[in-house]
Parts: sequence; C-alpha cells; structure tokens
Amino acid sequence: MKSRWNDDEAAAFVARATARGMEHVRESEREVLAMRAYTSRLLGAEAELVLHGGGNTSVKQTVLDFLGQAVDVLWIKGSGWDLSTIEPKGFAPVRMGTLRGMAELDVLSDTDMVRHQRAAMLDPDAPVPSIEAIMHAVIPLPWVDHTHADAVVTLSNAPHGEDRLRSLYGDRVIFVPYVMPGFDLAKVVRNVLREHDCRRYEGMVLLHHGVFTWGHTAQQSYERMVKLVDDAEKCLVRYRAWDVLAKVEADGPVDTVELAELRALASRYAGAPMVVRLDAGPEAVGFAGLPGVDGFATRGPVTPDHVIRTKRLPLVLSARDDLATQFEAYAEVYRAYFGRHAGPDDHMLDPAPRWVVWPGRGIVAIGVTVKDAEVVLDIARQTAACIQRGEALGGWSALSEGELFKMEYWELEQRKLRKKGNKPEHLGRVALVTGAAHGIGRAVVNRLLESGAAVVGLDRDPAVTQPTVGAGYLGVVCDVTDTRSVDAAVAAAVRAFGGIDLLVSNAGAFPDATLLDELSDDAWRDVLGLNLDSHHKVLRAVSPFLVRGVDASVVFVASKNAAAPGPGVGAYSVAKAGLTQLARVAALELGEHGVRVNVVHPDAVFDTHLWNTNKLEARAKAYGQTVEEYKKRNLLKREVKARDVANVVARLLSPEMGLTTGAQVPVDGGNIRVI
Repeated sequence: MKSRWNDDEAAAFVARATARGMEHVRESEREVLAMRAYTSRLLGAEAELVLHGGGNTSVKQTVLDFLGQAVDVLWIKGSGWDLSTIEPKGFAPVRMGTLRGMAELDVLSDTDMVRHQRAAMLDPDAPVPSIEAIMHAVIPLPWVDHTHADAVVTLSNAPHGEDRLRSLYGDRVIFVPYVMPGFDLAKVVRNVLREHDCRRYEGMVLLHHGVFTWGHTAQQSYERMVKLVDDAEKCLVRYRAWDVLAKVEADGPVDTVELAELRALASRYAGAPMVVRLDAGPEAVGFAGLPGVDGFATRGPVTPDHVIRTKRLPLVLSARDDLATQFEAYAEVYRAYFGRHAGPDDHMLDPAPRWVVWPGRGIVAIGVTVKDAEVVLDIARQTAACIQRGEALGGWSALSEGELFKMEYWELEQRKLRKKGNKPEHLGRVALVTGAAHGIGRAVVNRLLESGAAVVGLDRDPAVTQPTVGAGYLGVVCDVTDTRSVDAAVAAAVRAFGGIDLLVSNAGAFPDATLLDELSDDAWRDVLGLNLDSHHKVLRAVSPFLVRGVDASVVFVASKNAAAPGPGVGAYSVAKAGLTQLARVAALELGEHGVRVNVVHPDAVFDTHLWNTNKLEARAKAYGQTVEEYKKRNLLKREVKARDVANVVARLLSPEMGLTTGAQVPVDGGNIRVI
C-alpha cells in the first residue's frame, strides 16, 4: 500500500471544502475539518482498509460554543457517513470532557452510551457520533484514524497471528485483545493507554478487529496507517500468502431460472422480497470452486462488524441436494445457533443467508435493496480473499460463534430493528418496465424506484440507459417486437437482480391519424406489432420468472380506445382491445401460480414522448375542440399526467391489491364515452 497524500491536492481540497457547505462551523474550525475530511477520504479510497461505513476518524480541537466559551471537542465521523465520500459536515462535535468522564464509569450500557454522546454534542443537527467516540477521546494525540485493514486482520485470524504481528511491529504499536466494540472496549483501551505513552507508539492493533493510528498532524496519522498496513501486506508476501487468489472462468452463463429459484428461497426464508447480486467473475468462481470451500468458508467473517450485514456464515451450495433442501438445512443451523446463545430479550433475525458460495457459478449476495446486496457482495469478495490468504498462512480462523453472536445481536442493532417504521410498498421487489425511456414508462420507473423496487427498463431508445432517480436501476436497449432481443433483455434483468416480480408492459406508440380505407398492410402490421404482439413476447419471456417471484403481478398499459375507439386510429384501437383480451387470458392462466394480471386504460396523457403539437392539433380538430379543451375532455375537467398513471400502476402492483386480478382500471378523469 502506498500513501496517496499529495500537498497540492490537499490544499485544493481544503480550499474547496472551506468555501462552501460549512456554514455550520466557525471559520477557525473549517480548515481543520476540511483536512480531516481529506485524509479520511484517502483511507476510504482503499477497499483493503474500510468498506461501506467501516472504520472511523477524528480530530480534537478547542472551539467556541454559542456563548463564546472555549470547549474541547472531538470531531468524529458520524453514523451513516462513509470515509470514501465524507465531507466536513459528516463529523459530529462531542464534548471531550463528557467522553472522558464516561470512560471513568464502571458500567454503562451501549444504549445509554449512545444517548449520552448525543446529549454531549455541540450541534444537535450533526450526525450521530461513532460508537467508538470514547476510544478516540482517551487517545491523547489530536488526529486519530481507525480502519479494519485486511492484511492486519488476516494475520490476526491465522494460526499464531498475534505472535506474527508482534514480531512484525515490535514496540511500534500497542496490542489490545479482542473485545466487542462499545463501552467495554473503550474501557479496556482506556486502561491499556494508562500504561503506555502514546507518543512512543505509531498506533494500536485491536486483535481480530483492526488498527488505530494517531499523530500530531493529519498527514502523520494517515501515513502511519499506510505504513503499518504496507508492512502487513509485505509480510503476507514473505509468507507466500499474497498472490494466492484462485481465478477460474465460469463454464458459461448462469441458469437464470435457477438463479430466480435461489432468490425465491432467500426471500421466503427472509420473510420479505430480497434482491440478489451475482458475481460470476474469475475470482468469485475460483473461490467457489476451491476444494474444501465448504469447510473454510464457514469459519466466520473477517471482522465481527461484518456479521451484522453478512450473518456469521454463508450458505455453501453443493450438487448433492436441491436448493430447497439446502436452504432449509441452513435455516436449521441458524435456528440452533440462536438457541445456543440467545438471551431472554433477544429476538431472532430471519434465518436466510446473506451470501451464497455457488460452485461453478461464483458468489451471490442477498439484500433488502440493491445497495444492501452490493455492500454484502463487496464484503463477501473481501472475505474470500482474506480466507484464501489465511489458509496459505496455515488455516483461516475467526472469532468464536459466541463472540460473533454478541455482535449480531448487539443491543444497538436489536434496538434499531424494534424502531423500524413502515417499509416502502415495493421494497426488495424486482420490476421490469417496457417503454421505459419516456412518458408513462419513465414515470412508472421513477415511481417504483421511489417505493423501494429494483427496476429494469426496456426501450429501443438509448435514452433508457440514462440514470434516473434512486438506486437500483438498469436500462437495457431492447426492441420489444424482436423475440431474441426480448429474451436477451429479460435474461439480463434476472442476472442483474435475481428474478422478476413485477411486469409493467407499457411499450407502445400512438400513430398518425389514418382512416381504415387508407391504412396500408405494412402500417397495420407495424401498429399491431408494437402495441399488441410485443406484449405477448414480453409476457412469454417473463412468465417463468413471475411464477417464481414474490407476490408477482402484471399491469398492461392499454388505452381508453379499447372501450371507446376513435376515428382514424383503427389499428391502434384494435391493438389495445386485443391487449385487454390478452391480459384477461393471462389472468386466467397465471392465477393458479398466484400471479395477478390487471389493465390500466389511460386517456389523454399528453406529457409523453408520443405526442407533439401536430398530433394534438389533429386530434383536437377531429373532435371539434381546441387543444386546451381536448387536453381536459373528461368529467373532472383535469389533465391526466404520466405520474397519475404511474401512481395507479404502482398501487395495482402493490400487495395491498393482492386480491385484485383481471381488473380494468380507467385513468382518464372520467371519459363519458367509456362510462
């Protein structure tokens, strides 16, 4: 590992940071906080040091409170901030006197510790301070960095790990035995530091946990961290335990139906829809195919912090049993683990795995959201690398299951679970939306993302690949009138998120007005090909995944023209009537699998890509109206927007409509011809 420190970049970052977004602190404090953010980002840029909120940094400073009185504070990384992207406002100012006073208490629950830390903040609007704030406060030097360095923890988790580390670092660092993070660890560190003068050391190694470094400047603390980690990496090289990662190409593309079955089982045991992310790269496939992987992959995580996201063990699949049998076996092991260690106040978490080792396929990560699954996948990749290096050192080992249980069922985590409010209606579900680049389709995509779904949008317009609101979106360029294009796009959707629960079949186009006796064969076929035939192609491709989905549901976007056709749009009206009949038959055929199928009939939705001034004027003229009258030609005298249609679609897809199938719902403001 090399230092990323750069004087010019540091100066530029500090200048930018102090010029904006720091109105919450006084000018004298801004440069210190900006520098604290700069070196924190340098640490966060190294995946081998911290992952997704792991690790923390701090700086001590004397500031003026709102009364103008001098107060010693600890600026420490706030909860929810990631070191790789942290900004000055991501640090919480906590009174040093309170933190050091808490360190003198004999007993303090972690819940009370967090509460008192919040009460000691100078700024009540700042983020919640790290639970390791007391530890940072009792270290006398001003700048403190803490990471979960892979190389150090790998050495720690191998046979004779402490001896190796002591031989490597000598008297450069202080060693602290493993204690679960929180008040108890803070007490242990406080007692250890009373026996050691920090100024004589570069840092501190917490066995099975991570590394602390400190310094009189931000650069000194940061570069001490880099040097300690670099030394550990070179030690692994000397032991021939560095370049040992297996790399194997997958035999071929994953069986998407089998992947969907895996996701369905994960969702069943989790008690909620889950998103999965598959890594089928050479390193993931190589790790999954290692002889004996079922033994060493199930010894525990790299650091105890990971257990909150990954659980103690992955599920390692084998070819001997079917997926359902293996998921049930994993659940039984988890229930027994809970039974061995649970106290009277512990509430068992779901018994579903959070990552799966799939020989021949790679690594599968499981999460409530795409972001959650990606975090798990990053941790799983890191774990796979550390395990292989640990095995090369003589055998990977981790903390006891009792210690890991304490972390997984930590009172602070249990408290979070009890405080959770209502979940978004489509959280964890996977949706496929056609015609997703513009108009109603794009409005549906945005609405579903806002409600927690992972969404795959299809459209022949490349604009479908452009970013949209929220996370968890994949845009795929696809011609829905072409069977091979549809099949490939659906396979890509399943590979991306593990399955499909929701289908919004929306693709279509409103043609220029042409009377039937002037409509050519080609024009007739083109209109029906897009507005009717394509919907069957998509439904056919998606059906194997819908029947394996979680509370699966389909909405076809038809039109008021199905019930009330208009002159000059005969082919379009026939197509939408046929689409409505297709949906009714689909409801009959898919109902036995629990898949609901409904139809919406929008009318006069003009904020879409399908309409332009010429079309509007032509249609208004056909009805003898002005354009403005034509836009509001309904009983409610209100214009229908794409977002209005999207809201109805989202509700029809919702579990709240779980007993509604075969329905046709108008979204037209009340069309008198339909009524």
